[in-house]
Amino acid sequence: MCNAVWCFRITSPYFSQNMTAVTRGSEKLDRCTVAASLRSRRRDADVFSSMAVKVEKEEARVSQKTASLSSPDGRQDLFQLATAQPKLESDALSLSSHGRRRRQVKVEYDEGGSSTKTEHWEPPDWKKQLGHIREMRSSRDAPVDSMGAEKCYDTEALANVSVRRFQVLVSLMLSSQTKDQVTAAAMQKLKAHGCTAEKLLSTDDETLGKLIYPVGFWRNKVKYLKMTAAVLMKDYGGDIPDNVEELVRLPGVGPKMAHLAMDIAWDQVSGIGVDTHVHRIANRLGWLMKPNKNPEATRKALQEWLPRDLWSEINWLLVGFGQQVCLPINPLCSMCLNQHCCPSAHQSSPAKLLRVRSLHSPCPASSFQAKTESGQETVVKEERKNEEPQNVKPTTQGRKHKRKIKH
Repeated sequence: MCNAVWCFRITSPYFSQNMTAVTRGSEKLDRCTVAASLRSRRRDADVFSSMAVKVEKEEARVSQKTASLSSPDGRQDLFQLATAQPKLESDALSLSSHGRRRRQVKVEYDEGGSSTKTEHWEPPDWKKQLGHIREMRSSRDAPVDSMGAEKCYDTEALANVSVRRFQVLVSLMLSSQTKDQVTAAAMQKLKAHGCTAEKLLSTDDETLGKLIYPVGFWRNKVKYLKMTAAVLMKDYGGDIPDNVEELVRLPGVGPKMAHLAMDIAWDQVSGIGVDTHVHRIANRLGWLMKPNKNPEATRKALQEWLPRDLWSEINWLLVGFGQQVCLPINPLCSMCLNQHCCPSAHQSSPAKLLRVRSLHSPCPASSFQAKTESGQETVVKEERKNEEPQNVKPTTQGRKHKRKIKH
């Protein structure tokens, strides 16, 4: 029955036309598949031929090296070739099994492990510069040495330690944007009035302002003192906190005051007290990787490389150095021992420098010399004025006479 149906389909004209269409399409598909298979076979043949050439070369090299088996070098080369030959055979087997060679991933390993070592940066000549500053500050005759926060508390209050610590904090709050001479005078008035947290709370704002005047921003500091005294009486019994986090929360207390209070009042080194002098000199000496305009950023940069045992000393060293030699305007670079190793030397010095005297003297510059030299300059200016010829201006009568002649 099946054979009869099949013969009917072949002899029928309708089925014969469809079969021709199918055969034509199938022929096209068969041609494409045959071409693709031929290409893949050619590729495989090329790969196998190249691998066969490599194997033949390696076998020829092995046969050449067999003559030199007696020498140790020949044995080593033979061992390398023997280990390389199974690798080639395995590659050939992988090609025959998979048809195409898989791409191998090259794995690279870093020498020395994955941990990266960060280099510790520090200024090149900082030890030499610090030694020169210590030599110039050996006499300790700067204003900060006699009128700083360490000298402003009442010596009679040593028995009451909490009062001494409170006075240290008050002197630090008054010293902001104020010279040490003015701060010391204000602290003398406060100590005579009674410089305790309880006493300041009972003092009205007008009286307290007269006591601390003329410190910088004295009106704001009156408010800060009253608010800080209230917090200390409420939470600490008139004493000050013993950590930087709580000190900074007090009104009018910044990071510089907090670190100095920890050092002076509590005898604990928590950080470097960076004021305007320390900030300026650190930038001038090149003690920062990148110059900045923020004292807090300067403090963090210094603490990254400066040894911790120098944190307490660096403040009073640089403050006194900035008050006497490295002035904010017109620094006395010609009298500084760091003038040959400072990157900022003689860049902002005055045009007419003061007379260079002995570098080992206690005070680098005295007010007497400055006065005498300024007096000499004024005398020279007056003599020059007398020597210059005076230009006589025409009188008004001559001008009128000329105008009349013109008319």
